[in-house]
Amino acid sequence: MAPLKDLEREYPVLDSNFRNFCASHGIFSVEDFLVHDLYVLVAFAEQQPTSERLKEGITVVLSIIDGMHQPWLNGMQLLEDALRNKNFLTSGLEEMDMFLHGGFRVGQLTELVGPSSSGKTQVCLQVASNVARKYNGSVVYLDTGNSFSPQRIAQTLGQSSDPANSQVKYQNLQNIMGNIFCQSVFDIFGLFDALHQLQFQLKSQNGKGDCQARLLIVDSVSSLITPVLGGNGSQGRALMVAVGFLLKKLAHEHNLTVLVTNHTVAGEGGICKPALGESWKSIPHVRLLLHYERGSNICKISILKHPSMASGKAARFVIPPDSDHKGEPGMKRMV
Repeated sequence: MAPLKDLEREYPVLDSNFRNFCASHGIFSVEDFLVHDLYVLVAFAEQQPTSERLKEGITVVLSIIDGMHQPWLNGMQLLEDALRNKNFLTSGLEEMDMFLHGGFRVGQLTELVGPSSSGKTQVCLQVASNVARKYNGSVVYLDTGNSFSPQRIAQTLGQSSDPANSQVKYQNLQNIMGNIFCQSVFDIFGLFDALHQLQFQLKSQNGKGDCQARLLIVDSVSSLITPVLGGNGSQGRALMVAVGFLLKKLAHEHNLTVLVTNHTVAGEGGICKPALGESWKSIPHVRLLLHYERGSNICKISILKHPSMASGKAARFVIPPDSDHKGEPGMKRMV
């Protein structure tokens, strides 16, 4: 749940005075209220000169918590939601889309697993460009390793970024790339901040006719989580699970397709397996293993986990050759 400081813009009563009062009782987020004795908190608030405003703030936070409760839905309502909102976004790679029976499911968290240089980022860039072009929707790309390449996006669209090439084509390129918002994230706490910011923006844009967000990419999620998993403590695993459930919450509530990447580590007998361990294994709805065939641009995709496809099923598809340009400026940055 969001820190209290992120809520002041929408709820002015949660100002610095209210937050300082809460901080003095160890409360920094909406979640902290759930484990605090509210009767004691109200009693302390009544002793303050601004007691009425403090109690108003407490009431507002409780209303926020109530609003987070999801309503019960019957089977027919779930079916109607699935048919209306939980369709597929295609990747733009025909063989992959055919193999996945349509592409990447809206409302689900899909994980691309593979060793270094296995095509994970290439697929992410391809899907981002296709969604921005075909669906005229916005794409949020959280880049954790400076692997995002605007030049590659232009290449996958089959267009040059040189305005002299064709003014019409260049304008089309600008429109498509203007739908892709990239933000660099370098630790798990920065990821939480970015996701909470996105959550606030998605709630604000509902019903206001803004360019609808369709796709969220985190490339790579494992590079942010791995550093906090060391040692015997449970805090790192708790943070990992919290990230996973927040990604799934965004996917379900805002009809997003969420795509994350994960690297591989050596398992028993030297066989590679996905990083992040058993606690993460159950979080993604779909897990796909990628690797390039040696000496070619053919990529093999295998099912590790899927709601409707058998594990081990595999196919091959072609990823267009990469350009030599990476990380060039030109994309919109999240604000």
